Amino acid sequence: MSIILDKINYIYSEKTAYERQALQQVSLKIEDGEFIGIIGHTGSGKSTLIQHLNGLLQPTSGSIYYNGQDIYDEDYNKKELRSKVGLVFQYPEHQLFETTIFADVCFGPRNQGLSKKEAELRAFSALRSVGLSEEYWYQSPFELSGGQKRRVAIAGVLAMKPEVLVLDEPTAGLDPKGRDEILEQIAQMHQKLNMTIILVSHSMEDVAKYVNRIIVMNQGSIMLEGTPKEVFQHYQELEAVGLAAPQVTYLMQELFGMGIPVDRKASTLEEAKASILQVFANRE
Repeated sequence: MSIILDKINYIYSEKTAYERQALQQVSLKIEDGEFIGIIGHTGSGKSTLIQHLNGLLQPTSGSIYYNGQDIYDEDYNKKELRSKVGLVFQYPEHQLFETTIFADVCFGPRNQGLSKKEAELRAFSALRSVGLSEEYWYQSPFELSGGQKRRVAIAGVLAMKPEVLVLDEPTAGLDPKGRDEILEQIAQMHQKLNMTIILVSHSMEDVAKYVNRIIVMNQGSIMLEGTPKEVFQHYQELEAVGLAAPQVTYLMQELFGMGIPVDRKASTLEEAKASILQVFANRE
């Protein structure tokens, strides 16, 4: 399974006074089971890009292929695509509308044509997988905290058993504890289900810790692409477009500049800790 974007261009309000090109010649291949992070400053094209992945937006030009099929062919089943490529929006309120949490999570499977019993089994499994206690299941979703609403929104997508889960800023506005809980749940889903995860985030620390590959967007184009270690070595280029590397990257660069032989490519606390301990071990 793969998603291929081939020279995607997207223009908002085309042929009007408000015309703006949001994506420019974006080509990208996403392989089965990858955990990808998409970063970029506000207005860089991140959210526009991910809304193309399940056909919510149609490119001005270019093609998108899912499992080798052009998703914009006239006979392509977009409803089926959206059950396979699940998108969780930045604001969970945009996806919650039923009177109870359980009914909300059942909606997607029922819309896929499943029986009431099958939908309820899917909802039960999905709510368990995101770690939401059963005491909340029959409450209104609008009575929940921000982190709980995000769990429900994710569960609603998971209940449709997607092959790809796309998350737009899933930790925005959460406190550190809530952010860590959500990201750990997402990481577990990736490991246990071998699900392809695409994470849009402003947190460089989160991206460095969890993803395998980073896509850096700038002015509607892909500016950089690679592993966290590869991308964050270009911290000066990232700074020039309003981004940064994780704080630990700057620390390791400074230590290396002082003549301490640490791994200056370390981008997570775990990597930095291992490198510093190795320096002490070598001196002994």
